[in-house]
Amino acid sequence: MLYGQSESIFVLREGIVMQKFLMGNEAIAWGAIHAGVNLVCGYPGTPSTEILETVAKNNDGSIYVEWSVNEKAALEVAAGASYAGARTLVTMKQVGLNVASDPLMSLAYVGINGGMVVVTADDPGPISSQTEQDTRHFAQFAKIPVFDPSSPEEAYAMMADAFALSEKYGIPVFLRPTTRICHGCASMEIADRKTPHKIEGFEKDPKWTIFPGLSYQNHKQIEARTPVIGSEFSSYPFNHISCGDHPEKVTKGIAAGGVSYEYTRETLGRSDASGTRVKVMKIATPHPFPEKLALEFLDGLTEVMVIEELDPVIERELLILCGKFHLTVTIRGKLTGDVQNAGENSVESVQTVLHKYLGLPAPDRDEELPKLPVRPPVLCAGCPHRASFYAVKQAMKGRKAVFSGDIGCYTLGNAKPLDMVDTCLCMGAGITIAQGLGHVEPDVKHFAFIGDSTFFASGITGVVNAVYNQADITIIILDNSTTAMTGHQPHPGTGKTMMGNISDKISIPAILEAIGVKDVPAINPMNLAIATEAVEKAAAAKGVSAIIFKYPCIAVTKPLPAFKINRDDCTGCKICISELGCPAISMNDMKAYIDPSLCYGCSICAQVCPCKAIKGGR
Repeated sequence: MLYGQSESIFVLREGIVMQKFLMGNEAIAWGAIHAGVNLVCGYPGTPSTEILETVAKNNDGSIYVEWSVNEKAALEVAAGASYAGARTLVTMKQVGLNVASDPLMSLAYVGINGGMVVVTADDPGPISSQTEQDTRHFAQFAKIPVFDPSSPEEAYAMMADAFALSEKYGIPVFLRPTTRICHGCASMEIADRKTPHKIEGFEKDPKWTIFPGLSYQNHKQIEARTPVIGSEFSSYPFNHISCGDHPEKVTKGIAAGGVSYEYTRETLGRSDASGTRVKVMKIATPHPFPEKLALEFLDGLTEVMVIEELDPVIERELLILCGKFHLTVTIRGKLTGDVQNAGENSVESVQTVLHKYLGLPAPDRDEELPKLPVRPPVLCAGCPHRASFYAVKQAMKGRKAVFSGDIGCYTLGNAKPLDMVDTCLCMGAGITIAQGLGHVEPDVKHFAFIGDSTFFASGITGVVNAVYNQADITIIILDNSTTAMTGHQPHPGTGKTMMGNISDKISIPAILEAIGVKDVPAINPMNLAIATEAVEKAAAAKGVSAIIFKYPCIAVTKPLPAFKINRDDCTGCKICISELGCPAISMNDMKAYIDPSLCYGCSICAQVCPCKAIKGGR
């Protein structure tokens, strides 16, 4: 039997026990530390970012920690360390798994030595992502076990189990927390720091080099071990069944996993549902599916409602079991339209579904609160990206141009009045999308915007492709000296690492020039006249041209003195508002007004004001 709850409890009580109030991501990090993790790497992405940051913050020097250049690099670094017997943790969000999928799929065949846990944080909603993809499908696709915690406490305890399972079978293992687990908080007991896992060292073996013939043999082993792990999961304590005082009279069941299980518990624990006879199954390991436990759950039932997010993974597994064993049980959930098939669940949505399913009166709702005003996401006041977008817009005024964007704060340049992001697909795609557009629309000027962190993560390949294939595009690199959208993490251009070391800054201009992009000016976008002139020059050049708009993010630099409106000179024309959309500027009594608590003194509004009514700054 794999290391289950009893083992985890033993680990918790063997050292000095501390009571801590932790965010779910912090709990995951502490779980890895107490499991003896040797190496942690990842790429920042909400809702996963705080995991690696917590390890780095609490690192006594015995753990190697890095922000890798992207998720693929992170997984491959961890794989190398795992080959040598180290326990490794890789962190990313669900779309990052797409980037890491190439090594991941092969790693399931090659295997590892030291335990490897890949934490992939899913984002139902989506709250801060471009997709709602479900990592449980990736686990099935890659034939890798997945743990699905329902609380921060459970996520902490599962880390030891995940490392133990990984080493027992020599395979990577997923931990799949969702946003509410990652960012939810709980008070919990955690153990004192544990000595890092002993690293055996790399031993040369033909198995580390994958060939088609070996892959075929390893695939057979994968298929053979999957039901074995599923059988072990049937006795895993975090998978369990509860059925009240009279199980023989229960004909209705509820199956749930992840945070949806907690929503189900809360619904059933309320007074109007507490006496309802229903059998409940919690699934903490959706793949390999605990078939034996599920068959025990289905025994005697006529109907089951499945509560999960995002996709009907548990629901489909139960349908397969009913078909496989000819069980006459009706399985309901997302596929039958009883549960929403997009967006995250909530206590209220689960309560509505279960009250209807159990024949209970509609749940009483508190008096409806007024809806919050809609506040669309916007670039911060003083953000240098606003100036960069405006300079390009002014330079291209009257010309036909398409602006391909990318993933980052600058995606917000799509909002009016800037309206400067026409496409946004995934990280690094802006440069290659612009190439595709340019090849079929040569009479249109094509721009690609990308941030400094994203350039290192996935933009360089696109530039190589553009130069090699003689594309006619202008690349605008928005360098604000940080990874701003995910919380200001360092990257190769900042000269800092997560181990606290100072490294040589990797020069973006040097990279571009080495690839073959000639004359790469670095411009301060806050000087609109110079910035606009630079864009005009770059746009006139044939082939691949580039500009680096370099100015620090307002969160990593001190603000300059705020600007003010001279009301006597202001005509109320609103150009400062309609041109820039800066949240620090509004109208007050028919005159423009700058909120001094929001103004960072960037000076862009003063440069666009036709009346010269905006004064201040240095």
